[in-house]
Order: sequence, then structure tokens, then C-alpha cells
Amino acid sequence: MMWMTAGYCLFASLLFLTMVFYAARSRDRYDVIDIAWGFAFIAIAAVAYMMQPSYQLWSVQTLVSVLVLIWGMRLSLHIYERWSRADHEDKRYTQLRQQYKNKPGGVAMNMYVRVFLVQAILAVCVSSSVIVVNMSPPATLSPLAGIGVIVWLIGFYFESVGDAQLRKFTRNHRHKGKLMTQGLWKYTRHPNYFGEVVQWWGIFVIALSVPYWQISIVGPIVITVLILFISGIPLTEKHFEDRSGWKAYKKRTSKFFPLPPKKD
Repeated sequence: MMWMTAGYCLFASLLFLTMVFYAARSRDRYDVIDIAWGFAFIAIAAVAYMMQPSYQLWSVQTLVSVLVLIWGMRLSLHIYERWSRADHEDKRYTQLRQQYKNKPGGVAMNMYVRVFLVQAILAVCVSSSVIVVNMSPPATLSPLAGIGVIVWLIGFYFESVGDAQLRKFTRNHRHKGKLMTQGLWKYTRHPNYFGEVVQWWGIFVIALSVPYWQISIVGPIVITVLILFISGIPLTEKHFEDRSGWKAYKKRTSKFFPLPPKKD
């Protein structure tokens, strides 16, 4: 039953991001997938929740599904707000266009397979805790669930507040070309990424209360590796390499975990 549910979740994720691909292609802006990332998790959680063996409103199944809904909605709306104000495609995707234009299949096919389909699969992997929880017998809220929610709330605080602080900073024309080094950004160079990772570890803690919880560790590990070593922090920091003040900020500020800044 669990693997069948995972299959349906994968199908839902692939179908959703395929539709997003066609919408992105029609607008000639492939960076729309950034908006869809959070919604893909909501679709996966919804499918897993509907396929529960039986329902109980006040359960860990409802809890993790609601947490994913809150996380996904906030993230997607935040990215949409930023995306809607930009009059050009994110340069990460323009660079991908350059890489793919001479490859077999051209830009569209490579973008679909290498970006949209890969992200659809990754979203299911990250959602492993949600799938495992929803496929377990209904479980009442336990102390583990309480601990998991606390961990999740810490992550939600860092991600949402970090994003809000950065948004306010970048909207001020006097800060154009400057680095955001205040608020949460004083203690970690990536409070939003730190918060995202912590939230998924919080959901994993909640999953510890159900059978086969071992499978669910795939999710937080995958998102941690993605953000720390592949698509999150490395790409972001590459963007700031030539920015004035970056080297000094990088030297005194923790890369990931929030820590007191080092003295210059």
C-alpha cells in the first residue's frame, strides 16, 4: 500500500509539474517552476492524505499535511510576489538555456527532463515523511509530535522572517547593490535555507511516532544535501562572489547554522 501511494504521489507530482512546464513554455519564462515548487509538495501531501487507510481528524496524518500546506503556500506566494515584480527570467534559467540550446532535444526538452521532471521526483523524495505518516494507521498526537512541531516552528520562523527581512531590505532603493547583513542575516548567511531544512527535520521527528519511520529519513537528508551542496547555498553564494563586502561578510558570518558573528 505504501509503495502504491508513493507511486500515485509521484504521478501527481509529475503531472502537476508537466502542466507547469507547458505554462512556463507558453510564457517563455521557465523560472515559473520556482513558484510551483511549494505547490508540488501540497499536491503530494493531498494525494497521500486522501489515500490513508482510515481517517481520524486529530492525528499526526492531519498534522503533517497541514504543516506542508502552510509551508508550501507561504513559500510559493513569497516567490510569486518576487517573480511578478521581475521583468525578466531569473538568470539561473537563462544560463540553463545557453547550456541546453546545443544539446539533443534543444532547450525545451532538456529543460523539461533535466529541471521539471527531476524536481518532480525530488519533491516526492523530500516528502517521504509525509507519505510514510499518511500510510500508517491513524495515530493520535504524542509528545514526539509536540517536539516535531516545535522544531518545525523554529524552522518556519527562520525561513519566513528571513525572507521578510530580505524583502524589506531589497525594496529600499538606498540598499541597491548592498548586502543584507542585519536581522537574522547577521547570524547566518542563509536563514531562509536553514529554516527550510529545519522544518523538514521537524516533520521527520513527527514521523518517528509511526511504523516504518526509518524510510522517512530520506526526506530531510535529500533536502539538506540539495540546499547545502547542490542547488541552494552554492548557487546563491556564487551569485554574490563579486559583490562588494561579500568576502568580509562571509568571513564573519556562519554559512548555515545561526551563530554569533565573528569579530573582524
